[in-house]
Amino acid sequence: MAAGRGDLGRRRRQAAPGPVDIVPRVLAFLLLLAPLAAAAQAELRGYWDAIGRGDYNAAAAELRPLADAGNAEAQYRMAMQYADGLGMRRNDAVAASWLLRAADQGHPRAQVSLGHLYKEGRGVPEDATTALRWYRKAADAGDAVAQNNVGFMLASGRGTIANPAEAVKWYRLAAEQGLPGAQSNLGVMYLRGSGVSQDDAEAVKWIQRAATQGDAYAQYNLGLMYAQGRGVIVKDERQAIGWLTKSADGGYAPAALLLRQMSGGK
Repeated sequence: MAAGRGDLGRRRRQAAPGPVDIVPRVLAFLLLLAPLAAAAQAELRGYWDAIGRGDYNAAAAELRPLADAGNAEAQYRMAMQYADGLGMRRNDAVAASWLLRAADQGHPRAQVSLGHLYKEGRGVPEDATTALRWYRKAADAGDAVAQNNVGFMLASGRGTIANPAEAVKWYRLAAEQGLPGAQSNLGVMYLRGSGVSQDDAEAVKWIQRAATQGDAYAQYNLGLMYAQGRGVIVKDERQAIGWLTKSADGGYAPAALLLRQMSGGK
């Protein structure tokens, strides 16, 4: 049994958990600090100076007039500051209102993040159908995170009828853009034979791509495949322990548990 954010190490039989869902809010905070195109960089120069100083109150003050004037990037970044409690009290409802303004202008990251708030019911009513609608808008524009999340919703039947074959299509689009979580998810679909012909070798190919980029869940699955001799040239306990250790070091608790089991509980 294998999964992206699943637990492969438990000995008792369980229902297979769903593939990994890339959490837009986690990525959104990273994007808060990411550089913009030259034109946008110039317009938000005061904001970037404040971010560089670690002064989120000043950053919010720089963003607000731009956001009020309709600048979608400023609206998105204002939403992220509310979502993360940077320079103001955390407020998911206010974050959602800013995201909606940016998303309505076609801002892909705002669409992804708004979809996530609807999926989780944060600041807005929980609504998987609306979440999927916003994910699709960004996915259709080529956003890899959105493509992965559309795949997740289709694979798990959230907000729509489950369609594993269609999920594989979206995972592949994101995986081919180099998104580790999507690569891991695509590998899991091959491992399970869900929406695609079961193929251990193809599963290893995609899971290894994600694992080498530091995806802890992929590292866990790759370690288990080496331990079981699935899809690899030869069963290799040393490789298994190496990948499981990387996964555990990346914070994935089931990997640490499995390592203890392999060492006899020591």
